[in-house]
Amino acid sequence: MNRPDPNSADQSANKDDDAVWLDLVARLEATESSPSDAEPAGAPDPGADRKSFQDFDPLGLSAPGAGQDAPGTDAPRQQHGSGFPSGPRDYDVADDDGAFVPEEPPSLAGTEPLTMLAWFGAVGGPLALLFTAMFWRSAPLAAILGIVAAFVASVVYLIMRLPREKNEDDDGARI
Repeated sequence: MNRPDPNSADQSANKDDDAVWLDLVARLEATESSPSDAEPAGAPDPGADRKSFQDFDPLGLSAPGAGQDAPGTDAPRQQHGSGFPSGPRDYDVADDDGAFVPEEPPSLAGTEPLTMLAWFGAVGGPLALLFTAMFWRSAPLAAILGIVAAFVASVVYLIMRLPREKNEDDDGARI
């Protein structure tokens, strides 16, 4: 196995990267109250050119009267007890009395028994195969083939029960 030469250009690039990283860490750890020892004496204060939120506030949210009226709305903005304008999570939706209320689904007691049995076979077949594979590893081949046959017969029956022609008055909004 070849070992890299410690004096190669790649190693010097890593040393430069380490120096840049250490300089970055030193500048980030420096606070306004105590400048870092890693900075030169004549270096400008990194916090001197920092801007506060009030310096960049295109919506005027931090201004004293900013929460009174939002531009383009008729209602004044709500404010928290702390004086800050409310955010999107503080919005209360008014109850709409004309909201959509779906009709009650038909009872399953009136369903045709063969259709109900087909649904049990279509849903229960794969579940039975899964549980058989997990808990009954030594299941006979006839049981597995019976489950698969019941599943296939159920799916074929349900497909055959689908309507043959499309209702032209139906816009597809109802199932």
